[in-house]
Amino acid sequence: MERTFGKHIVRKCISLDGAWVFTTDPDKTGKEKGYQKDIPEAKTVFVPGVWNSELGLLEYEGVCWYQKDFYTEGGTLRFVFGSVMSDAEIYLDGELIATHYGAFCEFDAIVSGVCSGKHRLCVRADNTIDEKSVPQRMVDWYNYGGIARSVTVETLSGICILSNRLEYTLDASLTSADARLCLEVYNADSTSVNTSLTAEIDGITLFTDTLTLDGGEKREITGEIVKIPDVRLWNIGAPELYTLKINTDTDDLYDRIGFRSICVKKGEVLLNGKPIEIRGVNRHDDHPDWGFAFPEGLMIRDVDIIKNLGCNAVRSHYPNPHAFLDLLDENGIMFWSEIPIWGNGFSIEALADPVILARTMQMHRDMVKCYYNHPCITVWGLHNEIRSGSDEAYEMSKLFYTYLKQNGGDRIVTYASSRPMIDKCFEFCDMICLNMYFGWYDGDKKSWDTFLEEFSERRDSLGMSDKPVIFSEFGYAALYGVHTFDNIKWSEEYQAQMLGYCLEAFHKHPMVRGFYIWQLCDMRTSPELGLNRARGFNNKGLLNEYRKPKAAYFKVKELYEKFAEEEK
Repeated sequence: MERTFGKHIVRKCISLDGAWVFTTDPDKTGKEKGYQKDIPEAKTVFVPGVWNSELGLLEYEGVCWYQKDFYTEGGTLRFVFGSVMSDAEIYLDGELIATHYGAFCEFDAIVSGVCSGKHRLCVRADNTIDEKSVPQRMVDWYNYGGIARSVTVETLSGICILSNRLEYTLDASLTSADARLCLEVYNADSTSVNTSLTAEIDGITLFTDTLTLDGGEKREITGEIVKIPDVRLWNIGAPELYTLKINTDTDDLYDRIGFRSICVKKGEVLLNGKPIEIRGVNRHDDHPDWGFAFPEGLMIRDVDIIKNLGCNAVRSHYPNPHAFLDLLDENGIMFWSEIPIWGNGFSIEALADPVILARTMQMHRDMVKCYYNHPCITVWGLHNEIRSGSDEAYEMSKLFYTYLKQNGGDRIVTYASSRPMIDKCFEFCDMICLNMYFGWYDGDKKSWDTFLEEFSERRDSLGMSDKPVIFSEFGYAALYGVHTFDNIKWSEEYQAQMLGYCLEAFHKHPMVRGFYIWQLCDMRTSPELGLNRARGFNNKGLLNEYRKPKAAYFKVKELYEKFAEEEK
């Protein structure tokens, strides 16, 4: 499932999810052997899926091939891939039609002149990590491989809408919005075509015009500014959503948006002009049985668990599926989306590597293009825990921050720092976000009190006292079912007690305006990380990997509900 609502009524869309033919290619010789045309000695797997869930392939890294035969009436076809991990080559009837790098954003391939009948789609997926990879070898999640999200084939006719972006600015009273629709359109026919193009949002006309495009032409169109009166604001727990409907003579596209304002001012985070405390949790889109091919039914359960916890925000290290963000849109829960640049895995040299910079900039472009209209996305993240005391990190942060501020819409732009006392990049964030783990990797709970005062002084000395501080990560591991009278590490009691201490300390400190607990669920992690990861999992979840609650879940729920009452 790509979305929780239908995107098209007129356009013919066929899901290619289900059974595919599959084989590994450990020697990376598949192209020489003609796998792009036919895969010999193959087995059946199901898409979406990751190959690591197949018996014997848990630790496989490298190239695999997927093959799917399908029938079509022909014409111009658009193949849409939700996620291929991580380096993808797409072949139709043996011919290369697309390449894409990056595991967590959708991409497409358009092919014209396809004859009616049976055709074969082949995918070469490569999750090899090397010195140019994003992420790098050392990363605190599992390096799954495969086609992890849905695949569809669409039949295009005449002038079609490929993408849309609704830009808007709310007035000072937050009662009306100036909105402007930006479209990417494409003529799927081989000859020039005229069409009427209309767009409306809940009955208000945003765009109406007549277009002429040459055969095969793509064009970006920006509409005039239109005032939306009596705006219903999207808010935490009160998710007002609008339906966007776009039509040509031969095509249609439906989307949803929400109007809201998010910013920081005088040390506060303001949503729709009112100060809020962020009460969040980090989440991986991961399950031990499905990896990153996370079932939609479990997405709904995760959202219900998050709501029950009392959270108003979720953070992830990479773009999540549209369906999960749709659920957050529908439930009024904020989301922090970032690209998968993780920590010390990136050397200083890697931060300045031209290939890595090109790949990560394209990931930011993909993320903004794919997810721009989701109102739940209130935060864009530049990167996580890089060597932010270096000049190379400074230049990378400046590059990303500039792009997202100019192109990312009404969002807070930030990053998570694990080097707060030497970080030189804080000018490239709207709020200062810190990842700290006193009482687990080093120090004890009293270290938090000392750190809060020391960092408060540093923030003031940098002239950044107007920037709120968010603890974007803090947490403690506990093995599900391990209990003790002695409150020792790895017990559920220790995790609950320490998280409670942190939350109380953060909540009462005037510098701190929010927190994202690390993390919602235990999740499989990389054996390359070199940290003490019992069972091969990061065990800092409030739930275990099968969503069974630990004692800490109920402690956090108690405090989050208490803090929410105090905010009223």
